[in-house]
Amino acid sequence: MTQTPAPRARSGGLIRSSAVFASLTMVSRLMGLVRDLVITAKLGASQTIAADAYYTALAFPNLFRRIFAEGAFAAAFVPSYSRKLAGAGEAEADRFAADALATVAAATVAVMLVAQLSMPWLMYLINPGYADEPEKFRLSWMLTQLTMPYLPCMAIAALFSGVLNARGRFIVSAAYPTILNVVMLAAVLPQDDPIQAAWWASGGVVVAGIGQAAICWWGARRTGARIRFILPTLTPDMKALIRLAIPAAIANSATQINIFISGILASQVAGMRVWMNVADRLYQLPMSLVGVAIGVALLPRLSQALQAEDTADAQGAMDQGLVFALAFSLPAAAALMALPLYLIDGLFTRGAFTQADAAATGALLFHYAWGVPAFVLLRILQPAFFARQDTRTPMRFSLISVAVNIALGLALFWWLGPVGVAMATSIAAWITVIQMWVALGRRDIWRPSAKALSKIARVAAASAVLGGLLALCSLFRPEIEAAYAAVSPFSRGAKEITIVAICGVGLALYPALLFAFGGVTPAELRAVFRRRRGDPAPVDAP
Repeated sequence: MTQTPAPRARSGGLIRSSAVFASLTMVSRLMGLVRDLVITAKLGASQTIAADAYYTALAFPNLFRRIFAEGAFAAAFVPSYSRKLAGAGEAEADRFAADALATVAAATVAVMLVAQLSMPWLMYLINPGYADEPEKFRLSWMLTQLTMPYLPCMAIAALFSGVLNARGRFIVSAAYPTILNVVMLAAVLPQDDPIQAAWWASGGVVVAGIGQAAICWWGARRTGARIRFILPTLTPDMKALIRLAIPAAIANSATQINIFISGILASQVAGMRVWMNVADRLYQLPMSLVGVAIGVALLPRLSQALQAEDTADAQGAMDQGLVFALAFSLPAAAALMALPLYLIDGLFTRGAFTQADAAATGALLFHYAWGVPAFVLLRILQPAFFARQDTRTPMRFSLISVAVNIALGLALFWWLGPVGVAMATSIAAWITVIQMWVALGRRDIWRPSAKALSKIARVAAASAVLGGLLALCSLFRPEIEAAYAAVSPFSRGAKEITIVAICGVGLALYPALLFAFGGVTPAELRAVFRRRRGDPAPVDAP
């Protein structure tokens, strides 16, 4: 029977798809923030061994998940699956997905088993600084052994999520991370002892991974995808997918390997791994909300536009993605740079997480913050290569980034201490962005339009004003908290209430600044989100 190719997404759907993804990711990230507030209060940072051990156990499977299961695999699989949907039809595309599922599941199970068996020795490489603390060292490798099954679970979830995205369905793939937060909160909240809390949290990671894989399978099946579990076979399609995935793994790994290298250095300082993870929760928020959201929606759209030889749509998609990404990441960077200590102290300082921990974390957050636009732009620029099945060019740039980060990280860490690690990570990200931007222009693949550049300048001006106003709030923090105490009937909670209020005012003020400077007009915003039956969405949304 002849298969009907899947319908092609309308050009203006990029921002709407990204908005759906970002909105649901916001819910997940807010729940993740609540999860981290509870975990830091229960486990502490520099005062206990539990927190460093737990974050080590969480970081190692997540490193492979982000590089291979979600990063490299999505970069190679989604364009190939999208092309088969558009050209060969659903049945052939689903056969390809079944082969890919078997291959990625077998590979990640193998990595899991090797890591679990070698973890007592592997921990000397991951966290050499823990070797001087036998109890922390032992707890770290035991918890990491426990969390490693999360990797194959997330590989399966990533495949079904890619199927959903290629079919234009983003709700389940954006919502499934929420399961991790719910399960871990349920596991940790009843615990009073930090060591027991770390064990329960690590076990919760695996339970959540199984749930995440299951809901993505269910979501893909609901769209009509029929992907069976089969034994792995190296078909010609799989060999081609692997050839694409290996360079994509290296290309996607730059930021994650840089963070991992930072973690190795962090093992030299008690509590530093926790400080980095708390800072990570805040500075990665815009990357998750905007960079990942647009990248997820952008890759299938670019693949389909190139399949149809629609260069205008490809240009419009990149311009939309660039402006939309910077419209969110620039003000986020400005806010994080203006309020680093106020944010950390107001949100996290309680229980076993001390003011000294907050000060150290705030210093890291400031230097990660000016790298935020680069972290987001990487997610926007990489699809321009991946959609053309070019994974080698981003791979080359990523290797350069990793080399820069290692050299700078070591030098700045010994010179400036923990903040040097954050500075090296941000510098390395910006170097990668510059390389990609220049390469796309030299190859005549993409250059931002004059209108897009004008919009970016206006967004930058609005963000600078917002950052200045928030910096004043940080400067006058004692007066703000004193004013709250004078009018509030409650004797506690001044720092928590005032930082939440300041963030709320900033969120309300920024759209007004954006409209005032002309970064986005109300008419353009309405056009992006308005959907009329039968009407094509606007290409020129920026």
